[in-house]
Amino acid sequence: QVQLVESGGGLVQSGGSLRLSCVASGFTFSSYFMRWYRQAPGKERELVAHITSAGGRTNYGDSVKGRFTISRDNVKNTVYLQMNNLKPEDTAVYYCNAPGLGYWGQGTQVTVSS
Repeated sequence: QVQLVESGGGLVQSGGSLRLSCVASGFTFSSYFMRWYRQAPGKERELVAHITSAGGRTNYGDSVKGRFTISRDNVKNTVYLQMNNLKPEDTAVYYCNAPGLGYWGQGTQVTVSS
């Protein structure tokens, strides 16, 4: 049974930092690319960051480039999102995803106050 469990969200002031984690189980984590998405109220889900299976290549949405860093630990079956210099427009529920598996976790809420 595939499970994706996100954590690490919270309330932070503008300019602050948070580190999100997503623990995966039920599939061969090290064989899959992983992605972080976010969805703000009233908006479509947005791709934030992408990392290849071995972690050698990453890509970011334009709105987070230079501020967010995706990484992974294939021993711990965990993907991370380090978020620095947070802005109010980063407020959203953040989800991790393994492309092609069709599963989503419950997400973790990030709220950035101005």
